[in-house]
Amino acid sequence: MGAVKYLLDTHALLWAIGKGSKLSEAAMKVIRDEDAPKFVSSVTAYEIMNKYRLGKLVEYGIIAENYFIFLSDLGIAELPITAHQAHFAGDFEWEHRDPFDRLLAAQTVLGKFTLITNDPAFDQLPWVKTLW
Repeated sequence: MGAVKYLLDTHALLWAIGKGSKLSEAAMKVIRDEDAPKFVSSVTAYEIMNKYRLGKLVEYGIIAENYFIFLSDLGIAELPITAHQAHFAGDFEWEHRDPFDRLLAAQTVLGKFTLITNDPAFDQLPWVKTLW
């Protein structure tokens, strides 16, 4: 059995870059652990840039503009979205309609990740393992 792999939800990534004051102790410990395999989804890059462009994440402009530098500094790898994950995300029953969250749930399950999130919407999916 391999090491636990972690996928960061968008808010967890933003808060980690912003020095972690809003992160739980457990989330901060994993994110700061250089040996913990940490990933961020391609959908997170899209969500951050799209919301920044729309004026919804103005306070995170420095992060939006230096996204890849921050990922590298935190030792976080990119996780591309596959057609299999997209298909799964669109297919499973969940009343939550947020497409970003649906893709994160699919990637978490299919990639056998633990999702670092404090979003209670994921509590509705017992097959999505979370950490906060």
